[in-house]
Amino acid sequence: MARYRGPREKLERRLGVDLGLKGERRLAGKSALEKRPYPPGQHGQRRTKISEYGLQLREKQKAKFMYGVSEKQFRSIFKEANRREGNTGELLIQLLEQRLDNVVYRMGFATTRAFARQLVNHGHILVDGKRVDIPSYRVKPGQKIEVREKSKNNPQILRSIELTNQTGLVEWVDVDKEKLFGIFTRIPERDEISIPVEERLIVELYSK
Repeated sequence: MARYRGPREKLERRLGVDLGLKGERRLAGKSALEKRPYPPGQHGQRRTKISEYGLQLREKQKAKFMYGVSEKQFRSIFKEANRREGNTGELLIQLLEQRLDNVVYRMGFATTRAFARQLVNHGHILVDGKRVDIPSYRVKPGQKIEVREKSKNNPQILRSIELTNQTGLVEWVDVDKEKLFGIFTRIPERDEISIPVEERLIVELYSK
């Protein structure tokens, strides 16, 4: 299945959680989820009982849509997490956090992961001084991520950085807001990653 390209706020309403898909609009309190905190459609306000499989599928959809990955990509990341030693669910989230587009977002160079992915695709981002235009590139601890010189006056990037004064930055990145570069200092622990996803249910789904 290809990456979802439909109305993003409908996704958040359907899943009932803020997936960070609308950036500044969300910060301004204008998200559709806040105004209408129930699923879209004429039957959206009805209470429905969700099956165990439905709960597991919903958690997978949350993670997929939040990180902006396709079904094929998500399954591949899960398989790698499952091959490694340790807690599969935690490893899955950590691998998603190491994606270059996500790291660009975490460093505050973009208000959404979708915009971060666009910046990477269009060659605005350098990794250790070299242009990398693959959003799924896995960033390693100690690597330097920066906005290329020609893009440092991009108003959307500057606005994103400005908004980090309001939202703050995560602890596993060290960012120079003036020079527009940052260091991915370490892989975060699961309890440091604040996302509305129960990865345990995703593991159960794929384990069937």
